[in-house]
Amino acid sequence: MNGLRWRALVVALLMLAGSAAAGLAKPTKSLADQIGIPNLEAMLPKQFGDWRVDTSLPTILPSPDVQAQLDKIYNQVLSRTYVNKSGQRIMLSVAYGGDQSDGTSAHRPEVCYPAQGFAITSNLKTSLHMGGRELQARRLMSKLGQRNEPITYWVVVGDEVVTTGIGQKLAQMRYGLRGVIADGMLVRISSIDGDMDRGHKLQEQFASDLFNNIDQAAATRLFGSAAE
Repeated sequence: MNGLRWRALVVALLMLAGSAAAGLAKPTKSLADQIGIPNLEAMLPKQFGDWRVDTSLPTILPSPDVQAQLDKIYNQVLSRTYVNKSGQRIMLSVAYGGDQSDGTSAHRPEVCYPAQGFAITSNLKTSLHMGGRELQARRLMSKLGQRNEPITYWVVVGDEVVTTGIGQKLAQMRYGLRGVIADGMLVRISSIDGDMDRGHKLQEQFASDLFNNIDQAAATRLFGSAAE
């Protein structure tokens, strides 16, 4: 058998082995059924530290087409605006999906913001410092007309924090190999500020304050169980 045919045979065998393994490892159990579905309304306090829900402003709802997409992907979406004693405002959006398989992967801001007309001018991986640990996250800068909106967000698959689409799929696969369909959470923090660094600094402080004022179970769902 010449070298070309041998390589073709090896590739075919590897493909067959991969298909067999995928069949054997097909997820059959839902993580949400095992650990319970979170209640975002109850999990997120309306007041903590120097922050409280701002009731003076109406909640800005997404457009009908965006809302339809969210309804397909997530089981729960909670959006709130918080304000501190200095009058600084933070917009918090938390979306939970009970099935984070390929068909319902988290809807990332760098995708949904441009779909609403925003331009993403910066997209960087970062580490947020909170409670003696580091949380891997992404920092974006978005712009629409005169509106400048710095964004900080992260995704939790099961209890794993991920910052890239590939990392998200690998986390899904790790759960899948254990026969488990992972749930997931997308946490997005943003503010209106033309100074990107100042906006991201305030968002990190908000995230740290939130982390330090919720119980361990809620912290694991929102921030993952590890810093990686």
